[in-house]
Order: sequence, then structure tokens, then C-alpha cells
Amino acid sequence: MTSLSSTSKASLKRSRELFAVPVPLNRYSPNTSSTTSYEGGDAESTSLKITYKASNYYPVVTSTDEDADDAASSAVQQTLQTAREAASKKTKSQAATNNTGAIIIVNDSPSGSASSSTNLLPGQKSGVAKKATLTSTAITERKEKNLNIPKPDWHAPWKIKSVISGHLGWVRSIAVDPSNEFFVTGSADRTIKVWDLPKASTASAGALKLTLTGHINAVRGLALSDRHPYMFSCAEDKMVKCWDLECNKVIRQYHGHLSGVFCLKLHPTLDVLITGGRDSVARVWDIRTKNQIHCLSGHEGTVASLQTNATDPQVITGSHDSTVKLWDLAAGKCMTTLTHHKKSIRAITRHPREFSFVTGAADNIKKWQTKDGRFIQNLPGHNAVVNALACNPDGVMVSAADNGSIRFWDYKTGYNFQSTKTVVQPGSLDAECGVFATEFDVTGTRLITAEADKTIKIWKEDEEANDITDPIDMKEWRRACIRESKGRY
Repeated sequence: MTSLSSTSKASLKRSRELFAVPVPLNRYSPNTSSTTSYEGGDAESTSLKITYKASNYYPVVTSTDEDADDAASSAVQQTLQTAREAASKKTKSQAATNNTGAIIIVNDSPSGSASSSTNLLPGQKSGVAKKATLTSTAITERKEKNLNIPKPDWHAPWKIKSVISGHLGWVRSIAVDPSNEFFVTGSADRTIKVWDLPKASTASAGALKLTLTGHINAVRGLALSDRHPYMFSCAEDKMVKCWDLECNKVIRQYHGHLSGVFCLKLHPTLDVLITGGRDSVARVWDIRTKNQIHCLSGHEGTVASLQTNATDPQVITGSHDSTVKLWDLAAGKCMTTLTHHKKSIRAITRHPREFSFVTGAADNIKKWQTKDGRFIQNLPGHNAVVNALACNPDGVMVSAADNGSIRFWDYKTGYNFQSTKTVVQPGSLDAECGVFATEFDVTGTRLITAEADKTIKIWKEDEEANDITDPIDMKEWRRACIRESKGRY
């Protein structure tokens, strides 16, 4: 009869075997490769435990058939060999590029095995993956945005051909006669001078034809009519005058501005004059009756520049409040306000043939579509206070600044093909190198600049230049286009 103590020891031993002793899944005998059951268990329970552990640790394994392993091994070896042959032709990095642009990276170990990161399954041959797949990494290359880089038209560089003097103060305004026979200039010395254009272009004697007096402050704007023998002038004395050039005297005066008048333009088809000044408005005048038709109000700063068109918007104004306004002349109301600029707008010009215009300020030069005011592009690079803009029919645009710098641009693309600086007259201060006004003649072959050193300079294209001596710098132009696209987007 078994004693109580022996029964208790047998029970404890059984409990220890069931719960405390760790059970090996695959216990190999030193003399055989077959799997044996653990002590105290049978073969059936061992098989169930192995099946349970395998299903938990390797859920993706559905078969351990050696035939499948051999097929997978041969597929992997064949794929590796193909990848090695393709990679050896290109780079030593052993990378083969597929049709989609992804790069397959092959880990070519000495044993010919697949990537070491692939887990080996139980019962699998060394170096063989269960599924015949390579370790691949799709690398997305960040390609530079395909920009449509426009090719600029070639233009000859411009040079100073003549310098004429006669004014006793800063020359602030220029206007060229539609017949291209003479031009007029207005100065801070309160006079208006009439110059013979052919003689002034060659610096010949007798270029000065006439001097007109009548204003009591600096003359800031001039315009010559192509339908009448009239010249219009405005000055900082609040006055707008109409001059008859046949008798060389003032025949009309237009009263209404409350402060200095800084700019004026004639309408291309109507007998209408538009003026803008320090009172922050643009006034529309009937030339014949001297009556004010409209007062275009809305700006919060000085109206320093304006342009006119034959079709809507018939008036474009730029102000020191950093805005550009497009006006409906018939209704006398603003159609569009452009707020892209951050600095005072001092100059506006339009293309003689295209329906577009350009505005200049200290922050940038911007090109716009005239019809709806849609922004077209920036013309960066003129890092100064731009006082004047002008454009000729050949697509050459010039911008001039208060530090004497002058930039010549291809109007179509915005390519800056020449950067130069004016030369001050001997005896003048270095600070007196500013350019206040620019104007092309009717043919567009001569450029007239009004400057702070009291001189008028006439520029012409270099006749000896060609696209070989002065080529287009396409590398710099492409870099400028990329910088502009990055700044915009």
C-alpha cells in the first residue's frame, strides 16, 4: 500500500512535468535526424504542439514540400543570374532599372543567396526564400519641373551717341513729335525746350530750337498731339497748360488739381486729356472746352504714372499706394485693382503693338495683360527705384532708375540682354546720375533719356554688334527662369 508521502511526491512530479518543465518543439537525438517526443509524452501530443507552434510563428507557411522549395530555389537562382548580368553592364552598384523607373537592388552574396533580410522558414534549404521574390526598393526620383524656357530674340546692345545740355535743372520729362522731327523736354528750371531731333542725334550746333516759359515750378509731364499742333504740359505748380506750337504760346489752362501734377497722357483716338497728381486722383479733361469730364478717385497716394488705350481699359494709373487701377472711361469707374507691387509705382509703359503693359517700382518690374489685368511675369534684376520705362516696336524695353542704372530687356520673354549705367557730365556730383524719363523716337531706333546731371542723352544700337560678338547667355537665362518659377510656386 502506497504511503501518503510517495503519493504526494508522484503528484508533484506529474505537475512539474506538465506545467514547470519547458517543452522543446524539435528535439533531435544525437544519433538520428528524426524528431523524438519529450520524456513523459507521446508522439501524437508532440505533433500537435509542433503544429500549433508552427501556425503561430509562421502563419504564412502553408506547405513545406521539398519540391516547392527546389522550384523556388531554381527561380531565385535564375532571377539573380539575370539581374547580375544586367547590372554588370551598367554600374558596379549592381542595380538594374525596370521599365517603370523603379530600381531593383540585388544583394549578391558569395553563396548566391537572396537578401539576408529574408527570413528562412523551418525545413527550408539554406539561402532559398519560400517565395521567389527579390528584395526591391522603389526609389522616386525628384525630377526638376520641366519648364518651358522661351528663347529670347537677339537685340543689339545700345550705346550713347550724343549728349546735349541746355537746362539749368534736373530734366524731368520728354515727349517726341509724331513727325519725328523734334522733341521737347521739361526741367526743374521751369522751362520747356524744343530740340531738333536729327541735329541732336549727331550733337550738331543749332539743336536747340526754342525755349518756352510759363510754369512756375518743375515741369513733370509733356505730351504732343498727333491731330493738332498742340503741346500739353503739367507741373508741380498745379497747372495744366495747352500750348499752340504755331504761335508758341499758351492757349488753354485746365484748373482743378489741388496739388502738383506729376503725369499726363493724351487719349489715342478721343480729344481727351488725362492728368494725375499728388491729390491722389486722375482727372479727365475735354481738350476743347477745358471742362473736367471725370475725376477718377480711388487711389490713396500720389498718381505718379498713367497710360491710355483706344479700348477698355482706356486708362491705367499707377500710384504711390503700390496699386495699379484699370478704368472704364465711359463710366468713370475702376474696373480692376492690381495689388501685386509692394512699393510705389513710378512708371508705366505699354507695347506699341501688343495689348499688354509693364509697371515699374522699387521692388520689381511686372508685365500684365491689358484686357483683364492678368499678371504675366516678373522682370527681376533691376534692384533700384525705377523712374522710367519705354518700349519700341521691335520689342526692346528699357528701364531706368534713380541710381543711373539702365536695363535693356527683350519684351517678349523678359530677358535682360544689357545692363549699363549712365555717365554723369563732367563737373556734376556722383549723386546726380539718376534718370528721370526715357522715350523712344517714332522709329524706335533712338532712345532719349532725361537725367539729373541736367543733360539729355541719345542712345543708338551698336551697328557693329551681332549674335556672335554679343550672344544670348542661355545658361544664365535658364537659371533666371528656374529662380522665377521657384519664387512663384
